[in-house]
Amino acid sequence: MVQPLGDGVWWYDLTGVNAALVDDGGTLTLVDTGMPWHGDRLIAGLIDAGFERRDVERILLTHYDMDHVGGLSAFEQTDATIYVGAADANVVAGDRSPPLRNHKGALQRLTSPLVDAPDLPIEPLSDGETVGSFTAYHTPGHTPGHVSYVSESLSTALLGDLVREKRGQFHPSPWHLSYDSQEVRRSIQSLVEDAPSFEIAVPGHGTPFERGGSDRLADLAARL
Repeated sequence: MVQPLGDGVWWYDLTGVNAALVDDGGTLTLVDTGMPWHGDRLIAGLIDAGFERRDVERILLTHYDMDHVGGLSAFEQTDATIYVGAADANVVAGDRSPPLRNHKGALQRLTSPLVDAPDLPIEPLSDGETVGSFTAYHTPGHTPGHVSYVSESLSTALLGDLVREKRGQFHPSPWHLSYDSQEVRRSIQSLVEDAPSFEIAVPGHGTPFERGGSDRLADLAARL
């Protein structure tokens, strides 16, 4: 159900979208939660890695989209805290609807009835804040509050939908799935400049890289 990428880092291949499980210094952390129907697979993956649902203490969300927040309800009986970029936090909480004036926002508004607001505490994150060993980098464009998480000690980056992997290369989030494709490109450039190097790189879609992750992201930045 989960595939190891490195010491304490596992990848969920949820058929078209990725999630990750991280043992972050003894604190079990889930990164993104797939679609609303992926809850059972997330829990099965925990068991496969030697854990239980109640062991999850943190849920890091890269952004609000149905295919990344849909499985949150599977963890409502735990003591987990959700962390998400500040500009997406109110949407995750159900306090604000995505804007109809933006093509991506309209798509999110269309799918939002399929996503229940989680009954878990939500902590908004600003650029540069840390959660355990991870630093949250505000990488907007795909959504206003999109965050990429980088752990220098684990040499791991959780990139969400800032990029996607296809045929062994990273590609930027496409324009039709982004609020602002130019901002996506700026976010890629800034992450390359600001984040420490990392080996493991997990995109929201496609196959993760176990080696040379930051080099591959830099290659993409050079192509933009």
